[in-house]
Amino acid sequence: MSALILDGKHVAQLTETELSQRVAALKERSGGRTPVLATLLVGDDPASATYVKMKGNACRRIGMESLAIELPGTLRTNDLLREIEQLNGNPDVHGILLQHPVPSQIDERACFDMIALEKDVDGVTCLGFGRMSMGEPAYGCATPQGIMRLLQHYDIELSGMHAVVVGRSPILGKPMAMMMLQANATVTICHSRTQDLRRHIEQADIVVGAVGRPEFIRADWIKDGAVVVDAGYHPGGVGDIELGPLAERARAITPVPGGVGPMTINTLIQQTVLSGEKALG
Repeated sequence: MSALILDGKHVAQLTETELSQRVAALKERSGGRTPVLATLLVGDDPASATYVKMKGNACRRIGMESLAIELPGTLRTNDLLREIEQLNGNPDVHGILLQHPVPSQIDERACFDMIALEKDVDGVTCLGFGRMSMGEPAYGCATPQGIMRLLQHYDIELSGMHAVVVGRSPILGKPMAMMMLQANATVTICHSRTQDLRRHIEQADIVVGAVGRPEFIRADWIKDGAVVVDAGYHPGGVGDIELGPLAERARAITPVPGGVGPMTINTLIQQTVLSGEKALG
């Protein structure tokens, strides 16, 4: 049995074609206006700068605009809160992204939660998480929402499945578990300190690796026919799961790279377009 490859790059490309058409139609209806994603980059971390650039490129590919705001690494929390507050009040901005991580002197959670709910297209606010968890309208965290879209595209039915999510971060593991619960999966949340982690994973119909450690989850822990989603990426092109031996044993796997990663940025852009459509309608 060869595993079905859940190709996030392919799905993202298909979605960009659709989004380009939606942006063009919105531009025509609104007198030339397009959705605008504002990105906030604090400091000069090279990896963060690369991610912000990739998001700007994704905006341009579909014909929408991005507003890149670069701020010094010495910035304090109150200064960043004021920047976000100005973007909240700017009618030309439809999505706000604060690039994670921010320098240590900044209260990141306070700054995330300053983002207005209707512009929280990255799904990072406590209010957005709470509404999503309760089944109310909100933009989901981009990575887990991207994973849900990828599974839906390939007709992976979650209802009744036992999903094991390994990781509990507020922007990946926790919202991933809530989204799968909303899709009627039975969900177990594990993490790096879970006792007898192997035993939990052996029972899983679907495994999501979101623990942030290279190949922390071993292939022989995963049962034949399971769906394997690897949300990690580490130097050397490996994820959080030992994927190699699963190519002939799993029902489906996400490649690393090319699986979850492209869906994260694509979901951020998709949700910005939706926000723009609501605002410019």
